[in-house]
Amino acid sequence: MEHYNPKPDLLAGRTILVTGAGDGLGKAAALSFAEHGATVILLGKTQSKLESLYDEIVAKGLPEPVIHPMNLHTAVEEEYKVLGDSILEQFGRLDGILHSAGVLGPRTPIQFYAAESWMKVMQVNVNAAFLLCKTLMPALQASPDASIAFTSSSVGRKGRAYWGGYSVSKFAVEGLMQVLADELRQTSAIRVNSIDPGATRTNMRKEAYPAEDPNTLVTPQERMGLYLYLMGSDSKGITGQALHA
Repeated sequence: MEHYNPKPDLLAGRTILVTGAGDGLGKAAALSFAEHGATVILLGKTQSKLESLYDEIVAKGLPEPVIHPMNLHTAVEEEYKVLGDSILEQFGRLDGILHSAGVLGPRTPIQFYAAESWMKVMQVNVNAAFLLCKTLMPALQASPDASIAFTSSSVGRKGRAYWGGYSVSKFAVEGLMQVLADELRQTSAIRVNSIDPGATRTNMRKEAYPAEDPNTLVTPQERMGLYLYLMGSDSKGITGQALHA
């Protein structure tokens, strides 16, 4: 997908929610979606980062985004419902969700994995994605061509020692993707897929591999081909797929 050549107006008229929009792949995707015509809902826990991205998008003369600060670790179901209601009220529909927010957690043997850390990883990486899909489904169903993209990982497709909660959470994300895709395949215009972005120059990658030279890695911007493809109409009919960027 690095050779995918999207039309400049690929996402014109679409409204897309991006979680983890303040950093890394989420930030790159939000900017890329806006550059291709989408109105982006920027969801993240750090308001200052969201405001900085908002300013960058507006300064480029792109569709004005919407900021929605939300801490996925502590958010309760009512907060998700407020988000869903506000999207329907403001836009009438939602054309896409990119689940990019995530936490790494410790890399340690399961035997020594702190229960509190495990619960946080599951809450942010799995439970929040479930709650977003559940509460935003009416808005997605109102779209003629909606797309949900989950962020996965190689360790969510083959388990790896010491990756603990992160690895298990990404296996759960793959399962959520498959179940949702199967449920929606015959009943809606919503397609559901997962993306393993691969080794990318992000803060999470730096946390996982502190000795690695980040300059040997591709940037988040260089990964955007697959993200754009999945959010645009060119990927109609592609659902239930575990894809690699």
